[in-house]
Amino acid sequence: MSTTSPTPISPSLGTVFVTGGSSGLGASVVAAVTKAGGTAAVIDLVPPEDAGLAHAVADLSDSAAAAAAVDDLVAVVGPPDAVVTAAGTDACGPLSAVSTEDWERVVRVNLFGTAAVVRAALPHLEERGGRVVTVASTLGLRAVGDATAYCASKFGVVGFTRALAAELAGRVGVTLLVPGGMRTRFFDGRTEQYRPGPDAVLNHPDDVAAAVLVALQQPPGCEVRELVVATSTEPSWP
Repeated sequence: MSTTSPTPISPSLGTVFVTGGSSGLGASVVAAVTKAGGTAAVIDLVPPEDAGLAHAVADLSDSAAAAAAVDDLVAVVGPPDAVVTAAGTDACGPLSAVSTEDWERVVRVNLFGTAAVVRAALPHLEERGGRVVTVASTLGLRAVGDATAYCASKFGVVGFTRALAAELAGRVGVTLLVPGGMRTRFFDGRTEQYRPGPDAVLNHPDDVAAAVLVALQQPPGCEVRELVVATSTEPSWP
């Protein structure tokens, strides 16, 4: 019986647009892409600390601004070979206590912003046989109280990504990343009851970014469709 060796993972990442790339998981993805020899470009509400990094400042709650940011980056660094949508926000509390504006902003950033950036990048990705990695959450698979906006948005990202994978099959690679809690500034500014406790075990975003690279570096025709990345004691999974 003959055997064949698996196709080696491609080291070429090309140009990767990263939303939320100025902090948290996004910044870790930018660092990982750069270290692996790719070119990272950032779309975020604030510029990255590295002033030399190509970036576009945009409020991802505004779909038109998100699309314009993609066009701005294309003009600077060229078309993307991949997009990673790591930007995210939250508004904790009972539904009756979270303002309509705050609640809807979570959905606009996390879900509408994801769709807007992917839509704007799609012609380039199709032309180049590129990849998309969307970032959901374990709270996009399991709901908890006082997180209606976040859960609604991340459940939406899950559905959006699965539908997108079916729609683009054979043309653009699509991966759904489902991370558990990470040690980032995402929890800053929350009241104590909505922050991880002193004994909480959280993943380092660099470790999650390494999983993103695995998806981005698959050989043509092979896709990692879904990735759940969490600590072994993640309370929101399974």
